[in-house]
Amino acid sequence: METARIAQGDDSTLVLLTVEEAARRLQIGRTTCFTLIRSGDLESLMIGRLRRVPADAPAAYIARRRAEGFAA
Repeated sequence: METARIAQGDDSTLVLLTVEEAARRLQIGRTTCFTLIRSGDLESLMIGRLRRVPADAPAAYIARRRAEGFAA
């Protein structure tokens, strides 16, 4: 079972995620994930020519959205 999770890109030991892995964690499409990155809503960084999302960024995005919902 653990091997299947890692093969799907769900390795919880990763420090950085690809955009596709971040999108999968958020259960959104790749294009929507890039839109969130471009708007600054989802943290990302460039390493050379590669865009990576910190592993804790998807959870931080959800936490901010939830807090905004309670404030509204």
